[in-house]
Amino acid sequence: MPVSPVKMADAIRVLSMDAVHKAKSGHQGMPMGMADVATVLWGKFLKFDASKPDWADRDRFVLSAGHGSMLLYSLLHLTGFKAVTMQEIENFRQWGSLTPGHPEVHHTPGVECTTGPLGQGLAMSVGMAMAEAHLAARFGPDVVDHRTWVIAGDGCLMEGVSHEAISLAGRLKLSKLTVLFDDNNTTIDGEATIAETGDQLARFKAAGWAVKAVDGHDHGKIAAALRWAIKQDRPTLIACKTLISKGAGPKEGDPHSHGYTLFDDQIKDARLAMGWDAQPFTVPEDIAKAWKSVGRRGARVRKAWEAAVAASPLADDFARAIKGQLPAGAFERVDAHIAEAARTKPGNATRVHSGAALDQLIPAIPEMIGGSADLTGSNNTFVKGMKPFDAPDYAGRYVHYGVREFGMAAAMNGMALHGGVIPYSGTFLAFADYSRPAIRLGALMGAKVIHVMTHDSIGLGEDGPTHQPVEHVASLRAIPNLLVFRPADAVETAECWKIALEQVSTPSVMCLSRQKIPGVRDTAAENLSAKGAYELLAAEGGEAAVTIFASGTEVSVAVAARDILQAQGKPTRVVSTPCWELFEQQPAAYRQAVIGRAPTRIAVEAAVRQGWERFIGEAGKFVGMTGFGASAPYERLYKEFGITAEAVVAA
Repeated sequence: MPVSPVKMADAIRVLSMDAVHKAKSGHQGMPMGMADVATVLWGKFLKFDASKPDWADRDRFVLSAGHGSMLLYSLLHLTGFKAVTMQEIENFRQWGSLTPGHPEVHHTPGVECTTGPLGQGLAMSVGMAMAEAHLAARFGPDVVDHRTWVIAGDGCLMEGVSHEAISLAGRLKLSKLTVLFDDNNTTIDGEATIAETGDQLARFKAAGWAVKAVDGHDHGKIAAALRWAIKQDRPTLIACKTLISKGAGPKEGDPHSHGYTLFDDQIKDARLAMGWDAQPFTVPEDIAKAWKSVGRRGARVRKAWEAAVAASPLADDFARAIKGQLPAGAFERVDAHIAEAARTKPGNATRVHSGAALDQLIPAIPEMIGGSADLTGSNNTFVKGMKPFDAPDYAGRYVHYGVREFGMAAAMNGMALHGGVIPYSGTFLAFADYSRPAIRLGALMGAKVIHVMTHDSIGLGEDGPTHQPVEHVASLRAIPNLLVFRPADAVETAECWKIALEQVSTPSVMCLSRQKIPGVRDTAAENLSAKGAYELLAAEGGEAAVTIFASGTEVSVAVAARDILQAQGKPTRVVSTPCWELFEQQPAAYRQAVIGRAPTRIAVEAAVRQGWERFIGEAGKFVGMTGFGASAPYERLYKEFGITAEAVVAA
């Protein structure tokens, strides 16, 4: 006799109750409430193969409401993902388990992205759908043809990033994206209506989505809605009306059961109500077999896909792109560009030098997809000949993200996690504050994305202190697993692009200037920026009395100061520090040699001092900013704030 889908859903409910109860921590309310929706989706619609979690053409399932992680862990265990054993379910939220409090990509097989900060899963899913659309246009539907499914809750839709994400997805008509809204009117403080009374369906519809509302506990209606979603020519929202903690007796539908751990008697009552008499962490054999059958269902489809890919003339390119490997000769053009820049030492803004490097990289690396948050001309992220990524032809490689910095950064994370593309995009460095949650999450996930951040200091000039990022470089340097580049000229800028593109699991930020600066590097035999910091100019006339450390535009200030000090008979070194994170990775002997033993150490950067002690020590001198900037031409600002060669000499 076939197993009832309701009983299959009950397996999710019981495992969620048991795991949260044992851990004395977690959220069983959402998993219990969305168990019916998840059972229909995974049981009949989701394209996946539990034996091959990284199958490239699998559907992506994103649990944006990541606090309900036991929903996903239950599904992974029940459908046969080998890594997620019953022991892992029992070890929910414990040290070293594959079932942490919120889902973590690259940690648990079957988890597509790290979620928990509400709204970001939804925003990343937009990027996944974008990557799918682009790769389908590039390689054809026989090679790429899958959907992205999202479960989001009231909290996800309250977060501001959700507005940016749904607006972008609607504009791009991402028809293979479906959001399943857990419409249970619940947040931590109580009923969601204490803070939100907007019409979510109307909101999504206004953004260009197709919308539908269903009973989230009626399996037939859920299945009909999912069939409807697949037929639409735009992204879809299905509002699933559910009861939080469905099946939990008196706690069913109680908003306070969001993060409430059920007591022994309440779990006993819930089991009785469900007719579930198995022991804790035990799934009856017939139900377990039904779920394992679901996990095997996609194997046939996967094998047929593998045969189709093998027959494709683009098979090798597709495999390389999905693995994240750069094409042969990816850097030939940019290496020639670096050699020419070292010979001629062109003077210009580093944002212009970045654009010149992209001119050489974009034709050579087809996986690169660029964009900007409505600042294309300022960020220099567009290369002549690039076509826009847009409906109905998604083969274009340039995304007009609009003024949506957070949504843009989160979408890039999703694109990178999907695989097959290398996303980069631009905005002003001051607006890293809008992007920061996604930059941090990208670093946590190891997403290979490149954030181009121009107008990197008071050097942007007349726009004034609102746009002058004095503390932003320091704050970005504080994020683990993030490479923060501040190159000094054309050579360093191109070197930094090469480094960023060579990363496997580390995002990068390019901090680039608006104002023109002279070239400082005249050698190109070795990528010196890869060391993070290096001696640009040695002391002349004896052992160094002074070492000047600088990054970006202030390296030329350091060079000018050295000229003055050398003329005064004071042997002076200059050390360029384009990437502190890479410097910290160098052997201790190298780091000690670069810092040197000069009795006077000075750092110069048109930003705050924070962090420079690693180079100059507590007693070292710092020439830079101690407060916010001002509105004036950049030459006047550098003079008024004392960031000049003369100020360095005086220090």
